[in-house]
Amino acid sequence: MPASEDQITVRRNDDENRYEVWVGDVLAGYTEFSLDSRGRYVYPHTETDPAFRGRGLAQTVVAEAMADSARRGETVVPLCPVVVRYLRENDVPGLEVEWPSRVSAH
Repeated sequence: MPASEDQITVRRNDDENRYEVWVGDVLAGYTEFSLDSRGRYVYPHTETDPAFRGRGLAQTVVAEAMADSARRGETVVPLCPVVVRYLRENDVPGLEVEWPSRVSAH
């Protein structure tokens, strides 16, 4: 059976400093990261193309980004509300999270 054009994949794009969620061969959204002076991965923004909203793709890309960061042994600083909400609601085994002072963990 051929791959559905609605196949959802998540890829890390180090050239763009983001994780991308693809629906078939169309970029549907992403979550951005940057490396701070302490070597932590700061997540400031997540975006979904309006044509793909309502499908849970923001949660999908953030979930994979956090799982991949845990596998890589990275420390995450969540600033984006989507990332903050995901981390408040989901345990990511092995992920080191440093909550910024302006975002409460609770």
